[in-house]
Amino acid sequence: MAPLNIHIKDVVFVTPSKVTPSSILSLSTLDNIPDHNSLCQTIHVYKSSQNHGAYTNDQIDPNPINVIKEALSKALFYYYPLAGRLVKHVDGKFRVHCNPNIGVPFVEAIANCNLSSLHYLDVSDTQVAKLFAFDLPSQDEERVKQYPLGFKVTKFLCGGFVLGMAVSHVVIDGCGASQFLRAIIEFASGRNEASVKPVWERERLIGSFTNTPLPSPMDGPSVASSPYLPSKTLVHECFKVDDENIRRLKMSLIKEFDNNIIETTKENIIITSFESLAAYVWRSRVRALKLSYDGKTMLSVIVGIRRHLLDPPLPEGYYGNAIVDANVVLKVKELNEKPLSQVVKHIKESKKVAFTKEYIRNSINTFESTVEDFDVEGSGAFMSLTDWKHLGFLEKLDFRGNVLVNALPAPCNTFGSVGLCIFAPLSNIDSSMKGGVRVFVSLPNDAMPKFREEMEALRFIN
Repeated sequence: MAPLNIHIKDVVFVTPSKVTPSSILSLSTLDNIPDHNSLCQTIHVYKSSQNHGAYTNDQIDPNPINVIKEALSKALFYYYPLAGRLVKHVDGKFRVHCNPNIGVPFVEAIANCNLSSLHYLDVSDTQVAKLFAFDLPSQDEERVKQYPLGFKVTKFLCGGFVLGMAVSHVVIDGCGASQFLRAIIEFASGRNEASVKPVWERERLIGSFTNTPLPSPMDGPSVASSPYLPSKTLVHECFKVDDENIRRLKMSLIKEFDNNIIETTKENIIITSFESLAAYVWRSRVRALKLSYDGKTMLSVIVGIRRHLLDPPLPEGYYGNAIVDANVVLKVKELNEKPLSQVVKHIKESKKVAFTKEYIRNSINTFESTVEDFDVEGSGAFMSLTDWKHLGFLEKLDFRGNVLVNALPAPCNTFGSVGLCIFAPLSNIDSSMKGGVRVFVSLPNDAMPKFREEMEALRFIN
């Protein structure tokens, strides 16, 4: 087989299909969190069905790139801030400068192979996904961050294509990105308007200055360290965990929990699959990194607040950041030696607190009032966990004669950092593992073998 070759054409800019306002839009406190100033790049793999009579109508353009450009232009009329530019003002806050004549950078590429030869990117080594991610190599990273949105579409010989979407986390979160992508697919399918109308309303989540911010969950001197970090060589891998292994893990934790509490203090604890796997992966990662035993490590579970205790609730079409962190801090020694069921209990309690009105408002006010004065991410002691299960990246997003078979994070920028772990649904390629989870991690090369060993051990839990 010939080596993979991708021919990349010059970037073009796609503008809204109709005239949109020229304005400067403010962002929320949650949008302006410093960690959000990065591109989040996702890959969406479409298998062609054109050999099965999908293009019977001569009026349909079989070139997906032309159709996507037109649909993107229509969607940008409603989501016109995504065609603007991010500018940091003198107060340190980002704002979106909207100009209808600027547009979204769009890159077209052509690959010299069939998608099946790449297994539709449903592989353990996710490094190959970088090849299909949106990028502007002629511009430096800071300039690229000015774009709230970017696209790259790569066509394959089989008629399938890969859509690479990059969004700025300052402007849009995972639910918002899924909502926008769905709008593009709806326009590409012939609809005249999106089923969900976008809503800006960033003023809803602007905090107030407080003299009593939430305490920082960790301080610099107490943070655990890894002998493998810092490292310039990170390995990006995907681990598939089937439904049966998750079920056995959960049942073993329920049994362990029952065996380790006093009868008179028994609680009615419902352990979820997510909490079980989160605790296991956190501990496995800490062991793989050989974090210092007396130092502290933190699990930060990203939780959505769209439907939780905001009064009034955020409107359905809100596409800005509506997430807070549920944090669990333990000494490495505790995480290694405690029954894993107790770690699950800590995660459950942290999530319960994060869903309260008081915590949400205090978190927003804290971000408005303080700036973190130390960085724990580069130490390996910090693990941020996000669950894509409910984002809908693999649901009802087929594109005319093309079937969506896979969606995954590209290991670039935010999604390629050592501090992030992503749980995602299995692809639509492998029907033998319905109900399982893909775990995406990035670790130093020397730490990955131990993590693989830990994940393999899941198969042997009784």
